[in-house]
Amino acid sequence: MRGTGDSAPCKVKITLRMQRVCLIITRIMGRRCVVNSNPLLELASKLSALRERKEALKEEEKQLNDEIADVEQQLVDMMIDEEMQNFTYSGKLFYLNQQVRVSPRAEVKEKVFAWLKENGYEDLVYETVNSNRFSAFCKELMEENDGELPEDLAGLVNVFERTAVGMRKAK
Repeated sequence: MRGTGDSAPCKVKITLRMQRVCLIITRIMGRRCVVNSNPLLELASKLSALRERKEALKEEEKQLNDEIADVEQQLVDMMIDEEMQNFTYSGKLFYLNQQVRVSPRAEVKEKVFAWLKENGYEDLVYETVNSNRFSAFCKELMEENDGELPEDLAGLVNVFERTAVGMRKAK
């Protein structure tokens, strides 16, 4: 039962059809269901649990970041009201730090780049390629060329292949 503190796993031998039952037992009993009859199912269960935990942690991180931003703004407001630049508390120095972030507006980005180049700041301008689009483009080239990139491009890029396990809800 949930909340009983009993964290011993529930050992259940299952078949492929009973995998769903094991997941239900895990959720209802609040204990991990150990699949000891099929190593493939054990790994699938572990992968599923890890991905679910990762998603939960992402959501928790988002909530924490929102809370940090709220508390930080409250502290900034109080420090400004009290005309405090900094203070020390519990062995930590807290201080106001003015940050300025500037980015070119999308519709005039090329004009900004031209201005930078014309005024001697060309080292701030660099070209970039979207990695997902470039990967898809290269994959198409490889499919059209018996799994190989064109010779003049092959020596210029790194190709990394990885086989992964995809997951989605079964029907």
